[in-house]
Amino acid sequence: MRTLCLALVLVAFAHAGSALAAEDIVRTNGAVATTAGGKYDRLATTNGSIRLADGVTAGPASTVNGSITAGNDVTGERLSTVNGSIRIGERARISGSVETVNGSVLIDRGSRIGGDVGNVNGAMGLIATEVLGDIEMSNGDLTVGIGSHVHGGVRVRKAGSNWMPIRVSTRRQRVIIGPGAVVEGPLAFEREVVLYVHDTARIGEVTGAEPVRYSTPTAPPRGED
Repeated sequence: MRTLCLALVLVAFAHAGSALAAEDIVRTNGAVATTAGGKYDRLATTNGSIRLADGVTAGPASTVNGSITAGNDVTGERLSTVNGSIRIGERARISGSVETVNGSVLIDRGSRIGGDVGNVNGAMGLIATEVLGDIEMSNGDLTVGIGSHVHGGVRVRKAGSNWMPIRVSTRRQRVIIGPGAVVEGPLAFEREVVLYVHDTARIGEVTGAEPVRYSTPTAPPRGED
């Protein structure tokens, strides 16, 4: 009986420790840092970056002025910033959207995004990544890299059609659908782009651009646009 009681006490302490480990970190100024393997609820700051260490499980993470970096094997709900880039490591599981206004987005291999991926100003790159939603952007190059799978579509908005002003580049925007990549939904372009599609890639209906097929491991260099 004593052994059973001790076991029950230990189990209770273990559950209490798990509950306490899931904490909010919310502040106005300053960076938000996490501990590898830790459990968190909301992560938020106004002026500062957010870093999700390897193996972290967290709720939504958001900032206004700052970047968001997620390591490998991270599980989260949603990542959003206004002025800053977003970097996601390998094998991440984000159940919601990944969005920034002014900043690039890079998602590494084996990751899965349950919502949309979007930005306004900045490049975007996926490497062997699955996106269950859509990709939306305005001003920046897009690479749906080798082995990536977008279940929704791709939309490149016309400059100035968003709610925030954007910097308009004079160079032609490049959209690359790499080897073995899939975009199931439509690809709609409201501004001029150069669309490169690998011979082994599969895409939906295209409006606003003429696909240029290529068979080399990488798309033609920019000088050939």
